[in-house]
Amino acid sequence: MPSIRRRSYVLVAATLLLLFFASSVAAKNVRKLTLRDLDGNKARISDYQGRVVVLNFWATWCGPCKEEIPRLGQMARQYADQQVVFVLTSIDEQKKWPAVRDYVGRQKITLPVWVGGSTNLVEQLSGINVVPATVVIDEQGEIVRVINGEARDEDVKEAVDWLLTGRKGSAPSERVKRY
Repeated sequence: MPSIRRRSYVLVAATLLLLFFASSVAAKNVRKLTLRDLDGNKARISDYQGRVVVLNFWATWCGPCKEEIPRLGQMARQYADQQVVFVLTSIDEQKKWPAVRDYVGRQKITLPVWVGGSTNLVEQLSGINVVPATVVIDEQGEIVRVINGEARDEDVKEAVDWLLTGRKGSAPSERVKRY
């Protein structure tokens, strides 16, 4: 009899873990996330409440990140007249922030750039420690999509367009893996 009870507990625990991990992406609210802009000022997701936020994690040493940033800038221009903001968040260590600033200047990046991100934060928000990583956040600060690896335009646009149309149609998948 004890083995049946033990199996029942294991089954219940496994079911709860499955439910937790299956909903872990969408259940995360990042409204309180605070980092720094390149001038050292506090930068908060809550500053963009009421807007869709495409939050991209990158690093100066990451080749795919450097390929992805211009595409994100182009998408930002396409959504410029809508309630969408694209934010680049560097995971470079603090001692490398001057290199981040230099890179942004050389590349003439006009998107907001934040510093203070980390591999731990990327893993916390996206579920895996891989950059680039992109998180699409709804107007209330809830994560609706995570893109691990170099995002394709359609990966971002599918989630953003779904949010902009009032969530009409099928919801986009919560996770896209591109690595």
